[in-house]
Amino acid sequence: MGMFVADLARMQDFYTRLLGFTVTDSGDMETPRGRLRFVFLSRDPREHHQIVMVSGKPRELGFNPINQISFRMSEFKGLREMYRRLVAEEVSELYPVSHGNALSVYFHDPEANRIELFVDTPWYVRQPLRVPMDMRLSDAELWSWAEREARKQPGFKPVDEWRAEMARRMAAP
Repeated sequence: MGMFVADLARMQDFYTRLLGFTVTDSGDMETPRGRLRFVFLSRDPREHHQIVMVSGKPRELGFNPINQISFRMSEFKGLREMYRRLVAEEVSELYPVSHGNALSVYFHDPEANRIELFVDTPWYVRQPLRVPMDMRLSDAELWSWAEREARKQPGFKPVDEWRAEMARRMAAP
């Protein structure tokens, strides 16, 4: 993903310090928009960049066209730790939710782009769905709550059943 930013240093600090990205490259380049600064970021040593930030975003825009930038976490323990760090950082618009098929934490980066950190659940429910989630619950309590909430939703099924159904539909002519 690439995005224009207004304050490149502030955004680079946020994504490296708080979200754990590493700068893999940076430099300036002449473009039709003038000379721009590029910073490439990754959390995966196999990927040169997962995000590229480019200077040149006007400071005042009437509308942010980015709905959200989503990052899958490998385990709930990491999501909980990131939530703790985000609370300490006092990020804006911090809210944890269950989507039934994922447990997510949303917040805004320094330029008001909405970020989603999430872990998948073993269930499918029809989307969109957003149920506020209480991160004060223990892991066991939270997962039990999440399953009870998911089972209440239309279309609830194990995600493996949903994936098999999608594979059949996508293979059909």
